[in-house]
Amino acid sequence: QVQLVESGGGRVQPGGSLRLSCVASGRIWSIHTMGWYRQAPGKQRELVAAIRSGGTTNYADSLKGRFTIPRGTANNIIYLQMNSLKPEDTAVYYCNGDSTAAHYWGQGTQVTVSS
Repeated sequence: QVQLVESGGGRVQPGGSLRLSCVASGRIWSIHTMGWYRQAPGKQRELVAAIRSGGTTNYADSLKGRFTIPRGTANNIIYLQMNSLKPEDTAVYYCNGDSTAAHYWGQGTQVTVSS
């Protein structure tokens, strides 16, 4: 079907930046929306950002201005650019892809913001 693999997580100091990558393989032509979610310890998974096939992006209100999905020419990869990181951004970040029939998830990548 569709496989999603995230990379780019790690530890960064408050105020720093990090860029995550999500590579999609398989039946990627069926995907109309891709995005990023995150889950902190003890909390539910929440939407971070999403991009539709036409290029339209949507962001969580609390993250607007700091997190962006940069545009690229490759249609099998998306990024999440994270700037001005705060300790409360610490979470496992997951890539997702939506088709008309299924919802796909990557394995997640850990982001830790700490001094």
